[in-house]
Amino acid sequence: MYDIVTGNMNYLEIIKSGYGILSTVRDTRDKTENFLYKKTMPILDDMLKYGTTTLEGKSGYGLTLKDEIKILKVMRKLNDNHKIDIISTFMGGHVVPEEYKNNRYGYVDLICNEMIPEISKLKLAEFCDVFCDNGGFDMEETHKILNSAQEYNMGIKVHSDQLETSGGSYLAARFKAISAEHLVMSDDRAIDLIRKSGIVAVLLPNTSFYLSMPYARARYMVERNVPIAIASDYNPGSSPSYNIQFIMKLAYILYKLKPEEILNAVTINAACAINRGDEIGTIEKGKKADIIIWNAPNLNFLLYTLDDNLCNTVLKSGDIAYQK
Repeated sequence: MYDIVTGNMNYLEIIKSGYGILSTVRDTRDKTENFLYKKTMPILDDMLKYGTTTLEGKSGYGLTLKDEIKILKVMRKLNDNHKIDIISTFMGGHVVPEEYKNNRYGYVDLICNEMIPEISKLKLAEFCDVFCDNGGFDMEETHKILNSAQEYNMGIKVHSDQLETSGGSYLAARFKAISAEHLVMSDDRAIDLIRKSGIVAVLLPNTSFYLSMPYARARYMVERNVPIAIASDYNPGSSPSYNIQFIMKLAYILYKLKPEEILNAVTINAACAINRGDEIGTIEKGKKADIIIWNAPNLNFLLYTLDDNLCNTVLKSGDIAYQK
């Protein structure tokens, strides 16, 4: 599944034209559970080699009950059979699929009354995420989906303010979301609300870099004590890289973050963004020994060099999972 940005079209135009996310949806629907599993295993192997020990996987590329369940089942099987821990998030509220383009209410109803209840019953996802933005879902639609997810005891996440100041940050606060993601166009009020609500701001520098879009105001957020996490947003359309070291270097170069801030953003803050702050993210008694040994003389050097994989050894729960 390779979803290439088309010509000089911007991201919203790509989505509305049926490319981008919708192109990947068509391809994903056509693939079997076994195909998706086999395709993903070697990717996880590479992610481990670059230093990833836990990740959040999102659905949102099926957009039917059958295909969303298929994706989430693949993630559960991968979690059972790979050294990396995979935390699953249901994101049926990614975009409105083509067959519902003239019946948005019908698709929201499908998510709330069929997808969420069945996925909750099968225990396939810990969180529910919604793309509340231009090209995704408006505030009213997002509210309905999050309200349904909350009724079924799913943790709440919100994709917000990637393309415009959408109001998704306000819903994240209203539903006590564990994280809000993108936040590229978040204004001062939205950022202040995220801070007051204790929401982790998950920033995705490679998405902005790959799409030649503006960058989230990471420096501003840090200076106002907003807890930020940095993630790859690995997906075929807008961020085709799972190399966490590259993502860290983008945060250094483009966000102007300090090395220590970046380290926090990919460890303890990232753990808190998936409700695992008491299990992973720091080296301390009582937590899993998920530890990366870097082939670097200091933290600055890790962010300085652009070429090499500097991961020497990966310990997962105290066992060597990878070693050069």
